[in-house]
Amino acid sequence: MPFSHLGLSDKVLAAVAAAGYTSPTPIQDQAIPQVLARRDVLGIAQTGTGKTAAFVLPMLTMLEKGRARARMPRTLILEPTRELAAQVQESFSKYGVNHRLNVALLIGGVSFDNQDTKLTRGVDVLIATPGRLLDHSERGGLLLTGVELLVIDEADRMLDMGFIPDIERICKLVPFTRQTLFFTATMPPEIQRIASQFLHNPVRVEVSRPATTVAATAQSLVKSGREPHQKREVLRELIRSAEGLKNAIIFCNRKRDVATLYHSLQRHRFSVIALHGDMDQSARTAALDQFRKGEISLLVASDVAARGLDIPDVSHVFNFDVPHHPDDYVHRIGRTGRAGRSGTAITIVTAADHKAVAAIEKLIGQPITWRQSEVPHDIDAEEPVRAGALRSPSRGGKSSRGGKSSRGPHSHDQRGHGQRDHDQRDHDQRDHGQREKAPAPNVTPLQGARRRPPAPPREPDRDDVQTHLPAFLLRPIRAKA
Repeated sequence: MPFSHLGLSDKVLAAVAAAGYTSPTPIQDQAIPQVLARRDVLGIAQTGTGKTAAFVLPMLTMLEKGRARARMPRTLILEPTRELAAQVQESFSKYGVNHRLNVALLIGGVSFDNQDTKLTRGVDVLIATPGRLLDHSERGGLLLTGVELLVIDEADRMLDMGFIPDIERICKLVPFTRQTLFFTATMPPEIQRIASQFLHNPVRVEVSRPATTVAATAQSLVKSGREPHQKREVLRELIRSAEGLKNAIIFCNRKRDVATLYHSLQRHRFSVIALHGDMDQSARTAALDQFRKGEISLLVASDVAARGLDIPDVSHVFNFDVPHHPDDYVHRIGRTGRAGRSGTAITIVTAADHKAVAAIEKLIGQPITWRQSEVPHDIDAEEPVRAGALRSPSRGGKSSRGGKSSRGPHSHDQRGHGQRDHDQRDHDQRDHGQREKAPAPNVTPLQGARRRPPAPPREPDRDDVQTHLPAFLLRPIRAKA
């Protein structure tokens, strides 16, 4: 069925045709007519199925009549993360070229006063994260009594991030008679309860079984030793040996692990950048832009990037850590195999992860195949840097392993994780250049490093040996002449 049979306006159809789309996806085909009929909709669909356009296109048609009043938006779209909110704004810019609508974005990390100025002018479409929206409302700069249509997107992600109490508060501020669209990829019991609370006699639009994965994505598991340096070595070998690897997102469970893995890959001269929640908005936006444009091949991320990022052509996803929640696995690997393309998702598994893997397989309803790792599971040290795929060129004629180039543009974002870690990084930075000036040994001086005294004559690389000694005990002592 073409878009012309869905009831969209001529302006919207012209914008869709200009964007190069000829037929709707299943979620669009089923949801758009119901939205235009003013029905509440409960939409269940995998990520990457075109669900954003399923509510953006009918909203554009409905907003052609009427105009906004100051501080009283006509429609409200709630998103769990800043990146998702920004992508929805881009969709309105893309499909609303023939409309004169005021679209405002309320997210953290951006000037509060500039946002307030936009609200004062009147907003047809307000796209917001819950926290910043409530900040404006509590300051008296925003009234939600004029909202005609409320969209709650990525509802299961809202649940994971603890936003459900905020959503309940916001729903009390909007009129009871509003139309509500509720989209989610999975349906845990808590989401079912919230949907029944927020929606009135909704139409259920389900284009796939909840928590299923895309068939075009090849999934596999790889065994590794439990130590972080062993997992890093396995990951590097997977990247070097991957077939058809154009770019990849590498997921970690913790922000600290994102920082460690980012610097490790950078020292091994891979083209890599980091993305996590402690980065300010300008750094997050710059990182995503570099990855989208192909300037960077590897993106190391926490789960802040797992939901809804519109990067259509990601060839590989690597789970450096098995996710704590099985639902997160579905969303992570949903970053590849989008829009009919094939994709590859590989998860690194240690002995402690087997229960989590079993929970994932139970959720998706299928076993995941194991593949043979080329790295011994009991490897005791990382291999020296060697030529391989996806290496970043040296800057200014210097190797990225030495000097200033060994520190990435996001090193300032790793602060605030404890004084011990901060001191350890300061020590590594001061001594790294001195170690690199010495002639490289013919053998890797790492065997038996764990049994050496705290202050050995030759320090091991921080990537290979995890020490629990305070940083001040590791600093070299210089004898006075």
